[in-house]
Amino acid sequence: MTKTAAHGDLRIAYEVFGPAGGEPLLLISATDAQMVMYPEEFCAGLVAAGFQVVRFDNRDAGLSTHLTGVRAPGPLVAALRPARAPYRLTDMAGDVVAVLDAMGWESAHVAGTSMGGMIAQTVAIDHPGRVRSLTSLSSTPSVRIGTRPPLTVLRAMTALLARPVRSAEEAADREVAIYRLMGSPGYPLDEELVRSIGREAYDRHPPEPEAGLRQRAAVAASGDRRKGLAGLRIPALVIHGDADVMMRPKAGRATAAAIPGARLVTYPGMGHDLPRPLWPSVTEEISRLLRP
Repeated sequence: MTKTAAHGDLRIAYEVFGPAGGEPLLLISATDAQMVMYPEEFCAGLVAAGFQVVRFDNRDAGLSTHLTGVRAPGPLVAALRPARAPYRLTDMAGDVVAVLDAMGWESAHVAGTSMGGMIAQTVAIDHPGRVRSLTSLSSTPSVRIGTRPPLTVLRAMTALLARPVRSAEEAADREVAIYRLMGSPGYPLDEELVRSIGREAYDRHPPEPEAGLRQRAAVAASGDRRKGLAGLRIPALVIHGDADVMMRPKAGRATAAAIPGARLVTYPGMGHDLPRPLWPSVTEEISRLLRP
């Protein structure tokens, strides 16, 4: 069942897996992605490991509030003139806190992928008392580190995201095309799963290109987090694929180097996704944060 947390005028949609009493774990989604990027089966594995899991839609995604009609500058303009961005990652971190409050969680383990990892880092920096541990997946501590994919991939991805999608099946086709560009060359593409994510996301809220532009502007406007990460004193895990073309491996290394005591786990053949064969290992790695 989808629930809603309030952050000012915004409504943040979230779902809960597992019984109360499990270790609280919040999953934060990537740019242009809804909470369904974390499949129910993946969440169930985390519940079996002892967590109560919450996944949620970032602002401008899924069933959460969309700032429809608000224009976003391009990433370069947002980086040079942060005030031009409609919001920043620190605002999105406030959405996370709103979900924690709605759950009645004083603190939680926080994990995020790509932009979600950047938001997770920002929550840990801005709200240190609310974060028990930090897991940063396929992410970076700075928009300047490891964020330049090959030009051919960038052009193809830009074209895919700009293409109108008019049905759930078209959304499924596009999702497969995106995963073929950025996914894990060391693992077979789980096309059935990817198609189901695309269909479900379309049925929840059809793609809105301007929403993704606003999220990207937030990333570009939010600067370098390494100084803030250096002050963290919580268990931290950094997971990255050595075949990630969207967020180069050096981004993961830089994240781990910035956080005192962080553990870096690099998976051979993993790209900018989370292939099903790695779910048990990723779950185990996150669970290790519970054991001093």
